[in-house]
Parts: sequence; structure tokens; C-alpha cells
Amino acid sequence: MTVLCLDVGSTWTKGALVSDDGALLGTAQHPTTPPEVLHGVDHVAAVLEADEVLVCSSAGGGLRLAVVGQERLVSAEAGYRVALSAGAKVVHVSAGPLDGAGVRALRAARPDLVLLVGGTDGGDRSVLLHNAAKVARVACPIVLAGNAEARAEALGLLAGRTVVATANVLPDVGELAPAPARAAIREVFLDHVIGGKGLSRGPRFRRLVRAVTPDAVLRGVSRLAARDREGAVLVVDVGGATTDVYSAVSTADEVERTVALPADRRTVEGDLGLRWSAPGVVAEALTEKLIDKAEAATLGEHARAFAADVTLLPDDPSVDLRLATLAAILAARRHLRLVDGRLGPKGAGLLVLSGGVFRHAPTTAAAEEALRADPVLRPVLRSADLRVDRDYVLAPAGLLADTGRPEAADRLLRDFYDFFASDRSRSGSR
Repeated sequence: MTVLCLDVGSTWTKGALVSDDGALLGTAQHPTTPPEVLHGVDHVAAVLEADEVLVCSSAGGGLRLAVVGQERLVSAEAGYRVALSAGAKVVHVSAGPLDGAGVRALRAARPDLVLLVGGTDGGDRSVLLHNAAKVARVACPIVLAGNAEARAEALGLLAGRTVVATANVLPDVGELAPAPARAAIREVFLDHVIGGKGLSRGPRFRRLVRAVTPDAVLRGVSRLAARDREGAVLVVDVGGATTDVYSAVSTADEVERTVALPADRRTVEGDLGLRWSAPGVVAEALTEKLIDKAEAATLGEHARAFAADVTLLPDDPSVDLRLATLAAILAARRHLRLVDGRLGPKGAGLLVLSGGVFRHAPTTAAAEEALRADPVLRPVLRSADLRVDRDYVLAPAGLLADTGRPEAADRLLRDFYDFFASDRSRSGSR
């Protein structure tokens, strides 16, 4: 039996044909074809004929999520950290009772979904109930994951809206329970958000999609970390509009804090990309002193041209590779700041570079050298192996794991990342 794993992105639809035991049999891609993305899907499916098709999607901008909580250091922070591991792009976070200005700001963020949290189980109910009444005025689905004892009353206030109620993300002080909220976010995305993106006519595409792409990738990253005993896994995926960073640890190294970090995390940087967001890469690299003014002037000219015409390719491919390297460093720095620099007791054991520029580059030696030399990243990457996701297998591995094929997912990852400690010892990388 063969399985075709498809990732329908905003720019490209990428496919990986996998045998039932996890062997990669072939890959193909086609430009994504909105407003009917099934044209691109069917093209790849015709090239890679399979017995079963699994799809993840980030087309149409992926999942835009707003978090409404009780107070920032507890409920809103807990909701935000759940969102980071749920494959969502957090576009708005509010804390405390919503007023008219807060509701307007929430609407202006144009979320696909609101994660409504607040209070520990048996704790304060008033803010959650107040916010439920206010959020009822916002036209998008809602995941209710606050104080369990206020759930029934909150649902009454949200009557007439699309609501999925689930267990509290913060059942007790210091106890973060992300799994139920993550599952609910996925349910809402698949059942209510995909169809509203204007990507396809009819129900077929909605039936095919099993996950939002970042969620599938994060599951693949988590599989890597679960099998890797020599440190955390850090993945940097540089795209045209955003740069996503994923991290997962196999051994927690948490210190006491109000809200513990989940073991697997994702951050998205909307101002760091190689086309739409290229000027942001140059501006931030100059601010953080990764480049001097002379290089900023040269790269800035290219970046403005890319932003004006996202189909433009530079005469010198090293320009794209340099921008991608800077985006990777900047995004990884931000990710480490968010998780307080903690990737487990051994730092990163594996760094994976993803994105078209890295996949198609003849060599990524310059990028690897720059990442390892960066003073902020050096302590975390000092012992890390580096791999390039040339066959784009992280999302397919996540799809396989999510559909009851964990052994196939692990075979796919093992073949392309060589992450066993014995293999590393033989290669002399330690």
C-alpha cells in the first residue's frame, strides 16, 4: 500500500509518496492553484499515484488565532503557549476584561478562531464570563478552554456561535494542560476554517485535509525528539512570507515558573521572509548588527525588488541564500528568547534547515557556519548536527503519525536524518 502525503501551501503544493512501512518512493510539487487548489493537488496526485491521500494545508495564510485570557502572566500566557504548539499563527493576545476598544482590536486582527481561556478550575469565574459575552460579538469560531466550573454558563453566553468546549488549559496554578485545547483547535480548523478560506469549491478539499501544516510539521519534529537522546531538535523553515521555528525536547529541563513551557513549540515571524517580507529581514539584521550598512544597502535593493515582484529570481543565487541565513538566525534568536533559551539540558542535538532556498542550494556550508558562529545561538548549537530537509519529510511524517502509522513516520525520519546516537558516533560528529 502507498500513501501520498500532500502539503498545500500558499505558494507550492508539495507531495511525498511513501510506502506503508515508511520508505520514501518519490516526491513532486506544483504551484498552488487558488481559487481552486484541487487543480494543483490533482496534478501532484497524478504524478505520484497512491492508494491513499493525506493532506495538510497552510494555504490562505494558515490558521490565524487570537487568545483572550484573564491576566497575562497566567491565563493569557497559558493560552498563548498552547497556541504556539497548535500550528497556529497568534495574531492577537488580550488579557483581562474586554472593553469596546478591546473588541474592536480583536476584530481588527481578523482571527480565524478565538481561544477563550481564564481562571483555574474552581477559581475566579467573572472575567471568563464577561469575556464570553464580549467574544460572542466576534464573527469566528471559538474554543472555550477556561475554568471548568464556569463552562456551562459561558456556553450559554455564547449560544448561537460555533463553539468547541474543552478542558481548561490551566486547571491549577503552574499546571499547563495543552493537549485538549490543541485537539479542539485542530477540530475547529478542519471543520470550520478550511471551508471559509475560499480555496476550493465543494467539500472534497475539506475532507482531504487532516491538519494545518505547522501542526503536522510539529508532530514530525516531536517524533524526532522522542527518538533522539542527544539533545533537542530545532527546525528553522524559511519561506517567502514568514520564517517558522519549531523546537522539541526529549528530556524536560524546566525550572519552576507560573506556567511551564510545553515540550514542543512553534513560533512564526511574519516580518522575516524571502519575498513578501524580505525588507524586514534586512532591517532587522541591521538593527541586530548581523550586517553593516554597506551590506544592508546592497541586500536592501534586492529585498525591495523581491517584495515588489515575489516571482523574481536573483541573478546571483547567493543573494537568496544570504537572506535565508539572516532570516534563520533572527527567527531562531526570537524563538530562544520566547522559550527563555531552554532547549533541554544538552541544547540542540539536531538543527534542521527547511525551505526552498536551503533545499535547492548546492551547499549550505556558509549558512551552517553563520548559524554556529552567531553569539546568541552558539551555546545552543555547539554540539548540534545539521541536516537540510531536502525531501521535505517532516510534514509527511507528522501526517503518518497522526493517522496511526508511527512506525512508518519513524522510518521516514530515520532514513533522512540519521539521528541515532550510534550513527553520530561513527560519523565523528561528537
